Amino acid sequence: MTITKEDELARLKDIGRIVANTMQAMAAAMEPGMTTRELDAIGRAVLERAGAASAPEAVYAFPGATCISVNEEIAHGIPGDRILRDGDLVNIDVSASKDGYFADTGATFRMGQVRPVLDRLCRDGKRAMQIGIAQVGHDKPLAGIGQAIGQFASKRGYTLIRNLASHGTGRALHEAPEEVPTWPTRGDRRRMHRGMVLTVEPFLSTGGLWAESGEDDWTLYSEPSAPVVQYEHTVVATDRGPIIVTLPG
Repeated sequence: MTITKEDELARLKDIGRIVANTMQAMAAAMEPGMTTRELDAIGRAVLERAGAASAPEAVYAFPGATCISVNEEIAHGIPGDRILRDGDLVNIDVSASKDGYFADTGATFRMGQVRPVLDRLCRDGKRAMQIGIAQVGHDKPLAGIGQAIGQFASKRGYTLIRNLASHGTGRALHEAPEEVPTWPTRGDRRRMHRGMVLTVEPFLSTGGLWAESGEDDWTLYSEPSAPVVQYEHTVVATDRGPIIVTLPG
């Protein structure tokens, strides 16, 4: 969507705060021995108390309120009987709607102490997102997001999953601009405009290039197999740069 009024921005910030609070509540509640279904139930309760509805559940009939992906699962993991353990990487992706406005956020969290290579990957994954967000602004090229993230990834020795892109959001979970690459591309001449709402969500990896679907037709895995992290915010392009709306509060 394109924000044209202060009221629209206020409503977008409202749902943005709700999904951010939900993700943070889930991360704070994680503990060894908990199942991903139990963790999802915590997220559902936070959304319901705030008067919000799970977007993947409502829009795509996803079998859960949130997406929870553990270790080799890199996205769209279905909450279920999987038990969380020390050393796990747990990606929590929360998208929801309220009063006709949508916001989307996600992050990879460490369960206890993880291997140094994974700790570094998490820190650099968050930095990759921040570098991408810094490219958001009125009349800036959409391809600049992926170009900047790609330069950072290459310098640090990482790869990027190249078929999981950022996207427009705001009045729907996925809308124009569609397929905003978070990796370097050629020939994309699209530009951002003031008020444009989109996500920035790179998938940084130690070797993965593609996301492939598993047997349940939802959960995605890295090909080649490698650790992957994802960090995501919903942002608004302005003349002065990006406004991040998915902040807790």
